[in-house]
Amino acid sequence: MSTVTDPGLERLASALADAARENGAPDDLDPELSRPRDPEHGDWATNVALVLAGALGRPPREIAEGIARSLDRSAAGVAAVEVAGPGFINFRLADEEVWRPLADLLGDADRWGRAEWGTGRKVNVEFVSANPTGPLHVAHGRGAALGDAVASLLDWTGHEVTREFYVNDAGNQIRLLAESVEARYQQLLGNAVDVPEGGYQGDYVASLAREIAESEGDALAAASRDARLARFEEIGVRALREGQAADLGDFGVEMDLWYSETSLYRSGAIEILLERLAAAELTYDSDGALWLRTSDFGDEKDRVLIKSDGSYTYFLPDLAYHLDKAERGFDLAIDVWGADHQGHEKRMLAALQGLGHPDLLEVLILQLVTVMRGGEEARMSKRAGRFVTLADLVSETGPDVARYFFLMRRAEVHLNFDLDLALDTSEANPVYKVQYAHARMCSVFARGGIDPEGVSATTAGLDGLATEAEREVAKAVLRLPEVVSAAARARAPHILCAFLEETAGLVNSWYHQGNLDPELRMLADGPAREGRIKLARAVQITLRNGLRVLGLSAPEAMVREGS
Repeated sequence: MSTVTDPGLERLASALADAARENGAPDDLDPELSRPRDPEHGDWATNVALVLAGALGRPPREIAEGIARSLDRSAAGVAAVEVAGPGFINFRLADEEVWRPLADLLGDADRWGRAEWGTGRKVNVEFVSANPTGPLHVAHGRGAALGDAVASLLDWTGHEVTREFYVNDAGNQIRLLAESVEARYQQLLGNAVDVPEGGYQGDYVASLAREIAESEGDALAAASRDARLARFEEIGVRALREGQAADLGDFGVEMDLWYSETSLYRSGAIEILLERLAAAELTYDSDGALWLRTSDFGDEKDRVLIKSDGSYTYFLPDLAYHLDKAERGFDLAIDVWGADHQGHEKRMLAALQGLGHPDLLEVLILQLVTVMRGGEEARMSKRAGRFVTLADLVSETGPDVARYFFLMRRAEVHLNFDLDLALDTSEANPVYKVQYAHARMCSVFARGGIDPEGVSATTAGLDGLATEAEREVAKAVLRLPEVVSAAARARAPHILCAFLEETAGLVNSWYHQGNLDPELRMLADGPAREGRIKLARAVQITLRNGLRVLGLSAPEAMVREGS
């Protein structure tokens, strides 16, 4: 696999360090290079002169001018050096340093964007983990998109990733589901029974009861209530979990493991955990309850594990579940939680620290979603009660659009999902903008009768590329490995979304230049033709792989294009 991530960066950094040392910098200097916000300022910039000013006792601009004079431009691979402001140094790469890495990209098509810095690390990404008491709603959809994309980013950077759904199939909510189904079942038998207070009211509950009545008739009516409720629990949990899996599948999300909370109880893991905590003197009794000393490890107060009535708090099985992740050999457990779980994070981190796993858990907090249509909140679901289901949303927008809209904003901010924009099939829709750019490159190969797989991975012809638009496109596509790694480290798919949109904008501008000047068309005969075909292939690879990381398709043709 190619190790290129930035054109000429290593050469530039080495030559810059040499020039800085000639101007008094210490031998161990490792100068920082960054991309200027304004491309007109160059391809790379450094503040090394400002960093050195204090130690050298000289004005930073004077140091910067000295470094600029000393820099071996040939060794650095730069065509121009400029000192700006109080002492920043801007660099413009020589053209060959932009074109040359494209050959590495073309020769690394299927793996372009991948990295190996996560190799050897086992990561568990747990997400969605909805109670099996109803259909998935749009907030679950946002968590599904985020968790799946984070898992994919980690996979693309060498990690061994397991996608996991924790099935909360134990506890009061499951009993309440059974009682809600029972009420609807009794109603079908002609008995006047109300759904219990706080029960589940959606049409899906009545549908479950109807299916049970059709398959088992009135036989359950003669059973004891405990036996009847146990049967309703069993059927209800299985049916709703299967429904959730189907909804996720339609959304393009496949879990590696569905972990049952009930299995945790049956395994004896909770009793083993309690014994371990007691042996480490991390628990104590007070007011008839069992407490965990989380305040010893950074929590603001101790937490109850077993209430005075003998029932478990949510904290106890959840702690046992996370300890099980450690015992399964995971180096890192990333949990995607809703905003209502934010207060749970600190106590979990404290407890795991007490158990000897201070670095096991990382929590991503997800804010809520409001689906908007015409500037007002939309309510689309007729079968699930008061919320918009994920299935409804995917049915209306398609999975690609839904996933992208969930991912294109930071997870920790509230998301207004604009249905009007999501249903717009022009380039105003950001996901279509990216997909159109990919489809346009595919159309170039189709019109030219060119097999894109056969485009040679060499630099031949690239020196014919001469326009600034071509140069900017080349620089953009070469950034994919850097962007994927940055998004993976930050657990932030929106970084990749922003890159894809920015790159698509550059690509579309380049493509449309041919509408104004026939000589700039990608298939126009001339010295730039071979280079343009190779650049088009590099774009196709980059956009396809970037979309693939996010779990989106890369269409080769689009039904309609906007202006």
